[in-house]
Amino acid sequence: MRVGTDLIEISRVKKSLEIKGFRERVYSREEIDLLEGRGAQSYAANFAAKEAFSKALGTGVRGFSLNEVSVLRDNSGAPYLMLSGRAKEAAKGFSFTVSLTHTREYAMAVVVAEEIKNEENICK
Repeated sequence: MRVGTDLIEISRVKKSLEIKGFRERVYSREEIDLLEGRGAQSYAANFAAKEAFSKALGTGVRGFSLNEVSVLRDNSGAPYLMLSGRAKEAAKGFSFTVSLTHTREYAMAVVVAEEIKNEENICK
């Protein structure tokens, strides 16, 4: 088992969201559709989860793009990872659990990577 965590100032993400092309470089189309209208704290929590994912892998953000790591929500609102491209390839053999939280100033994420013992637990 591996754990990654990240804490980010929401104000940094809010400023970055004003930069042309930032959303598309960092977030997948599915995430942008999900997060639009939710405010900077939700974007920040997703950003923190992407960083926490890279730390749980042990690679940092190398060999894949942040927009290949989608942090989505299931029907009950619980976050989960949907991986594509090189991020999906880098994550082979692991399943992931995500937890997000935020205050007015900070967003935090924890990602737990667990080695897959059987094919039933493969990350989406």
